[in-house]
Order: sequence, then structure tokens, then C-alpha cells
Amino acid sequence: MVKKILFVCLGNICRSPAAEGIFNQKIKERDLENFFVVDSAGTGSWHVGNLPDQRMRTTALSRGIELTSRARQIEENDLYEFDHILVMDKDNLNAVKSLIKDDMHTMNSKIKLILSYSKKSQLDEVPDPYYGGQNGFEKVLDLLNDAIEELIDSLID
Repeated sequence: MVKKILFVCLGNICRSPAAEGIFNQKIKERDLENFFVVDSAGTGSWHVGNLPDQRMRTTALSRGIELTSRARQIEENDLYEFDHILVMDKDNLNAVKSLIKDDMHTMNSKIKLILSYSKKSQLDEVPDPYYGGQNGFEKVLDLLNDAIEELIDSLID
């Protein structure tokens, strides 16, 4: 059965497209592409239609990860369409959960912080690199790489 995965951050131009790209690269390497549908979205609409931030694209490409998705804003329907919704920080977690119209426990249980899958980091949240320097983009990719490896392992068990 195909599992649908959605990664969510604020503007859908740095963290969530990076997560989408890393996830796609890892499932390709493991020959699991037919088992997943992967997308990303933002809680805000500022960058809808734009490619990911050039700094994130360049940093990801230096690791062999091409980021080509276009930014979009999460919609209520995504809550029902996707099996797992992984968010980058607590503000976005709250924003996504605010889209839930009723208090269905099953809906809440599929929305999680991506770093809840990390084994190497003590952080709860993936920091937004948008207003920082190059090191922030590298750190985001490192954090996501670890968490996504564990996420995939948990989904194929």
C-alpha cells in the first residue's frame, strides 16, 4: 500500500522542500519509490509558486539532492489526503492542528514533529535557516537526514 507523506514548514521554501528532497533521495536509493507519495507545504502563503530558496537549493545540491518542488500552502484537505504529516517546529505543528475541524484523535496522531524520529539530535525543532548564514542550511540538512532515515525505517517495518 502506498503511504502519503507531507512535510510542512512556514513558507515551504527551506526546510520542508529539503525534507521532501531528502526523503525522495533516500527512497530512490532503497528502491522504495513505488511505496510512497511525497510532498511539502507551508503554513503561510507568501512564497506560493516559488522554487525553494536558492541557498537551500545550492546547499542540498552540494550533497547530491535536487530541490525542484514549488511552494504551496497546506490546505484542510491535506489532513485527510496524507497518512503522515511531519512538521518542522511547534508553531507549525499548532498551525497544522488548527486546521482540524473536529477533535479526531486519529487525525492528531498523524501530525508530528519531524525530529521526533531523530536518534542523533536532542532538538525538538528544525531551526529556520532563512535569516541566518550558510551554517544554518547545513544544519537543517544534517538534522533532516538523520530524522528521515529513521522515519523511513519506521514506515517500512
